[in-house]
Amino acid sequence: MLDYDPKQTELIVNTLLALKNNGKAENTVKSVDKNLTRLARHADLKNPEDVKTYIANAKKENGEPLSNSSKSKLVFCYDCLAKANGLTWTAPTYKWEPKTPIIPSKENVTKIISASTRRYATIFTILAETGLEGEELHGITRQDIDTERDIISVRGHKGHDSGTYKLKAATAEMLRAYLATHTEEYPFPKSHNISHTWLRAKIRIAEQYKQPEIKQIQLRNLRNYSGATFYNSLPIRDPMALMRHFRHKKLSTTQHYIQAIVLDFSDDQWISLVTHSLEEEQQAIEKGYQLVRAINETTAIYRKRK
Repeated sequence: MLDYDPKQTELIVNTLLALKNNGKAENTVKSVDKNLTRLARHADLKNPEDVKTYIANAKKENGEPLSNSSKSKLVFCYDCLAKANGLTWTAPTYKWEPKTPIIPSKENVTKIISASTRRYATIFTILAETGLEGEELHGITRQDIDTERDIISVRGHKGHDSGTYKLKAATAEMLRAYLATHTEEYPFPKSHNISHTWLRAKIRIAEQYKQPEIKQIQLRNLRNYSGATFYNSLPIRDPMALMRHFRHKKLSTTQHYIQAIVLDFSDDQWISLVTHSLEEEQQAIEKGYQLVRAINETTAIYRKRK
């Protein structure tokens, strides 16, 4: 942190401590620190109106006006400071359209994972399969991992609900090998280390394959990739199931991601099953079949993907 007016510095420190005490993610705390430091260069943090005026007229380094989404981030960060330090202000509102989520292709995700070390290939595979945030993965303890049933439990960050995921057999095997080597209570590295390793890997692969677009794939895009893969695997495209996979609290958040998903029906191959009794229906459901149509009170048609 730069050497500002001690009172400015004190306001920022109080804010960061309040965020940490409230259990905010490390990345959130760092982001707030960065943005408050920026505000402190141009405005008096003790004067909400001065801060509000700066945000309204803020510009990028190239002189262009700051986007409304960036202004909203500054408003959020100063709001954290105001609450932590007992300042009163009326937060301005800036409207902006969220960007369409980037969903990388399976081919490019596979290239990056395949070029990673065994340790990080395991980490990236879990993120691509479950859609966890890096900070959420770091927060998983050994007690949260059931290696007998191949299930991991996660505590939600950034407004996500907590949840559980059953891993694919190959992923679970990678995880067991990983845990045999990394025996710590918190076996996964901090999100900063995961992000930095992903950055290096994608740059190396982009240059190797002469595909500069790979450099645009952020670690957080693995969450989008996971959602798209999961959604396209469903027998019936169910937004509520995707909402549960993402652990969103609002369906409207899930719908924002759905608009970016390209529905893939090219490999839709099914096994069909006709049931003639309640017992047969129960067995079909237990085996993962989905109801297609009820013919009458005793007969129904089910299906599941091959």
